[in-house]
Amino acid sequence: MQSREQILEMLSKILVDEFEVDAEAITPEASLYEELDLDSIDAVDLVIKLQQLTGKKIQPDEFKSVRTVNDVVNAIEGLVKD
Repeated sequence: MQSREQILEMLSKILVDEFEVDAEAITPEASLYEELDLDSIDAVDLVIKLQQLTGKKIQPDEFKSVRTVNDVVNAIEGLVKD
């Protein structure tokens, strides 16, 4: 899981499977909260799921500024490269 495309694919699968988000709604610019209808509890669950998949600890502070699908991809890309 190195490329942005792979990260986006993994994230899309999680959003569809775990949060019942419509796959067609998932675009890099989509807002997690407004367009994909996630709430703060969903965001915590998403962080936990991403930690399990990447094997990396995600700091809550790093995820506070995440607003869009692309923001999540950027955060995960940064983690995986460390």
